[in-house]
Amino acid sequence: MKFPRTLALLAAGTAVVPAVAAHVVSSHREAPAITETPKVDGTDFYMFRSYESGQEGFVTLVADYIPLQDPYGGPNYFLLDPDARYEIHVDNDGDAIADVTFRFQFHNELQDVQLAIGPQGAQKQVSIPLINFAPIGAGDIAGLNVQEFYTLDVIRKQGKKVVSLPVLNADTQEMEFRKPVDNIGNKSIPDYAAYAATHVYDIALPGSDVPGRVFVGQRKDPFVVNLGETFDLVNLDPLGDPAGNLDDLADANVTSLVLEIPISFLVAENPVIGGWTTASLPKTRVLVKQPTFEEPNKEKGKYLQVSRLGSPLVNEVVIGLKDKDRFNASEPAADAQFLDYVDYPTLPALLEALFGVTAPTQFPRTDLEQAFLTGVTGLNQNGAVGEMLRLNTDIDVTPAAMQSQLGVLGGDLAGFPNGRRPGDDVVDIELRVAMGALLDVSVAPSGQLPYTDGAFLDASFFDQTFPYLLTPLPGSPQN
Repeated sequence: MKFPRTLALLAAGTAVVPAVAAHVVSSHREAPAITETPKVDGTDFYMFRSYESGQEGFVTLVADYIPLQDPYGGPNYFLLDPDARYEIHVDNDGDAIADVTFRFQFHNELQDVQLAIGPQGAQKQVSIPLINFAPIGAGDIAGLNVQEFYTLDVIRKQGKKVVSLPVLNADTQEMEFRKPVDNIGNKSIPDYAAYAATHVYDIALPGSDVPGRVFVGQRKDPFVVNLGETFDLVNLDPLGDPAGNLDDLADANVTSLVLEIPISFLVAENPVIGGWTTASLPKTRVLVKQPTFEEPNKEKGKYLQVSRLGSPLVNEVVIGLKDKDRFNASEPAADAQFLDYVDYPTLPALLEALFGVTAPTQFPRTDLEQAFLTGVTGLNQNGAVGEMLRLNTDIDVTPAAMQSQLGVLGGDLAGFPNGRRPGDDVVDIELRVAMGALLDVSVAPSGQLPYTDGAFLDASFFDQTFPYLLTPLPGSPQN
């Protein structure tokens, strides 16, 4: 196969794969407004051909929400927002508009467990203050004072119509799924892995004879990054040991919405699909004088998008601070409004000032236009112009043991930026692209340096079976 120049450079390892312009860390608290509503803050998005044995005909989609969860964050832990819509979108015809959308909506049920308190004969029934009151085993619901449920719908364009149909539990034909409680601790849930596994469901997709799978629940945060030092004016050695620093998210959990969907359900004529996740809230939120568990406030009106995430790291260090909230509310088809941030990126200039390396001198950055807006020539272009993850479903799966954490840079065409797997080290990859790894040395004299944040990861950090992300850290590790 004869690769175009860009892809040939990537596969040869002389350049680094772009997914979006210049990025350093994952989407944790990436815009000012979203910090006020962390329940709808998307932290990461993954899209890859399933590499679990026997599942190569599927695509796994992972949307992570609620950043920086301390495992001990009780007593309420990290319920999802019942007033929100959490969605995963797929563009399969190259117009940067969603053709298939998976919509998750949640509701929480308070059991209002009460205890008889007081002297015999004068006792009162008093509500307990905790979300659980007894140990919970695999398959149990007893012991939970709050139970979380969700529905899943598929929204598809059919000509000029938009059709929404429910996704059913393939075994029970029910429309409602149960979400496991967060990992409170080893006394409350002695075997959390077994407990969470009972919440993996086979799903019947409307119009498909091939079932998929879904899991929604807390996971160990899959992103690995030297987070604190990065935002302290990049207080690290970007040319140092790629495994020489700590992962600042090693003690954090996230909440993951994970789908495994047949490729045939997602693709149209083009094998390349684009994907992103969003969260939306009703336009109006009204505080009430006497809030309750069921109605802490009143929300009404049209749903407005407040969070968006496709390729990693875009909103943190590509989009200017004044436009971060605008980006979160925008759609890929409207991304021309952010073009200057791609053509004239600021991060390389900041790195030049901080470390004495030389920022690329080519403007506009047409190399990053391709990365940001169109996909890589010969790898995963789909005709769309807009920021999203792009996955060429015709490219064969790479088994976990053979994956390169540098994706296409490491000769692994099944990796980033051809989608994104949990073990792809997007920080190191994207740092190098920001500094001009795809440009000629005459305009990017520092472009071939091995930039790194020093926090290493690869596929061995994760499970090799659905849902791939690891069991969340317990709030209390003692048995």
